[in-house]
Amino acid sequence: MSILEQKKVISSIHPFQNLTSEQLDTFVENMDIVYFKKNETVQAQGSTPQSLFFILKGIIQEKQDDEVFSIYSKNEIFDSISLIENYSKNSFVTAEETICYTLPREIFIEILHENQELENYFFQSIAEKLNNNILYEKNKEMANIMIAKVKDAKIHKAVIVDINISIFEAATIIKKEKVPTILLKDENGEMYIVTDSDFRQKVILNRMDFDDKIVKIATKGLIYINEDDFLFNAQLIMAKHGIKRVVVKNDKDEIIGILDQISLSSFFATNIFSVSNQIVKAETIDELKEASLSFIKIIKSLNAKGVKIEFISKLINQLNKKLLDKLYKVLAPSELYEKSCLVVMGSEGRGEQILKTDQDNALILSDDCTIDEKELQEFTTKFTETLVDFGFPRCEGNIMVSNPYWCRKESDFKDLIYTWINEPNGDNFMNIAIFYDAVCVSGNKNLITHLKEYLFKLTSNSLSFYAHFAKVITSFDVPLGFFDGFVFNSKDNKHKNEIDIKRGGIFILVQGIRSLSLENKIFNTNTNKRIKKLTELGVLEEEFAKELTMAFNFLTNLKLKSNLEKLDKKSDIDNYINPDNLNTMEKDLLKESFKIVNKLKKKLEFHFKLNYV
Repeated sequence: MSILEQKKVISSIHPFQNLTSEQLDTFVENMDIVYFKKNETVQAQGSTPQSLFFILKGIIQEKQDDEVFSIYSKNEIFDSISLIENYSKNSFVTAEETICYTLPREIFIEILHENQELENYFFQSIAEKLNNNILYEKNKEMANIMIAKVKDAKIHKAVIVDINISIFEAATIIKKEKVPTILLKDENGEMYIVTDSDFRQKVILNRMDFDDKIVKIATKGLIYINEDDFLFNAQLIMAKHGIKRVVVKNDKDEIIGILDQISLSSFFATNIFSVSNQIVKAETIDELKEASLSFIKIIKSLNAKGVKIEFISKLINQLNKKLLDKLYKVLAPSELYEKSCLVVMGSEGRGEQILKTDQDNALILSDDCTIDEKELQEFTTKFTETLVDFGFPRCEGNIMVSNPYWCRKESDFKDLIYTWINEPNGDNFMNIAIFYDAVCVSGNKNLITHLKEYLFKLTSNSLSFYAHFAKVITSFDVPLGFFDGFVFNSKDNKHKNEIDIKRGGIFILVQGIRSLSLENKIFNTNTNKRIKKLTELGVLEEEFAKELTMAFNFLTNLKLKSNLEKLDKKSDIDNYINPDNLNTMEKDLLKESFKIVNKLKKKLEFHFKLNYV
């Protein structure tokens, strides 16, 4: 293997990409390549380790006596801990023919103390590793913003009018079409542009006659860019020509819109403010729909810029709330809005839904609401159908306002909650979990607050209820084997060699924290906020709470990253990831996250005595 290839292998293994060029040279100059037969001891238990091993081929088992603790394979290292402590607690034995690079201990220790990032990594806690990996991945992905295309930004509609219309007619068109710019076309096909600033600076300041032809204030000589060109190039073109907008064409040389400096700047600033403002100012369903379609661009932009997963969730959740509130105000009859509470539940209620998933919503009416039943059903059906049009699929379980089961008066909801608690079964426990995550997005917030207080009151003295509520986590297995390998569902041919990261990790953590929060009557719905509140109450130890938070963020970040890739490939968005697509560091941290989930599971089994339920 060439020196260049050796450097490439070492640099591909986290955290050695942080080595300086000189340090990488030192590594390569001092490395040897070694071969081991099957069942050969590479490093004995109780020995003084001499080398750090980089596996090029084969499998190494970490053992204590005859018990296998862990497994290492291609592009993984072992055993840095033994080198740092200068003592091997376990033995390392080949499970098959294996080839490794070896680096002398003294070189590893020397470079470790020279390189702060390397030293920090090997002395970090699990929680710190999880957090820093997310930051590392985000920084690595920042380059993605540089390859964003013109079509990824907000492009204003191109309105092309006759060159002979008047200034007044042109102003009327701009207002009607709600665009800041119009294009003119003469009889020879020559194009001109008129902007809103032209009206201010040329017409008003010069006191021009509104009946004058619009061409008098138009600018000739347009600058064009293709929709598939890089957005960064659009910025360079604007800077080069000293202009604030370019005309966008497609591959057929057709004008499809206008990209202005505001849209370009908004894209690089994630466009949150402009979309939020767009929602507030929207007067029609179509305007709201246009705003909702911008969410995916914001998510991609935030993700590429290194924004933490919990902040992305919070920002998108706030935009979703604004969108639903405005939609409710636009569609709801006036007598309904004043005496009702629209709630979202599930992941959206917890503020953890990022990409659009199925609807989970309900409508609580005050007991003195007198809206006609037919009018109510017409509204709720219209509301659900509009959200479907916005890209929010129907809930497979029909948990939507259009279902009368989830649209009823406050007293009827109390009866429903009473039934859920006193007639325990799988569906009722699921309904409690969904409802406990509910949060008001529009209307009278007190209605949901009163119902949650009623829920706390009914469950306050029932240890059996909490145990049965939490027990569902025992039905889900963490996909981590005894030897630290991933466990796959051999019967699922569609997702062969893939892991359901939600079922095997995220759900167990969410439901576990939800169970403890319900027991402690916590109003917070967000999982991270619930963890924080449970820590303040002394239910969770501070270090364990930190691990839970970072594991949750890592798992949800991994899920988001996978789904964004699937979105780009136009594949179905789901909860499956293939560990083979992860780098070594991500694999290790996925295993550590699953261990933290298992730790929570065991804590809950003991706390709620789940083995006796």
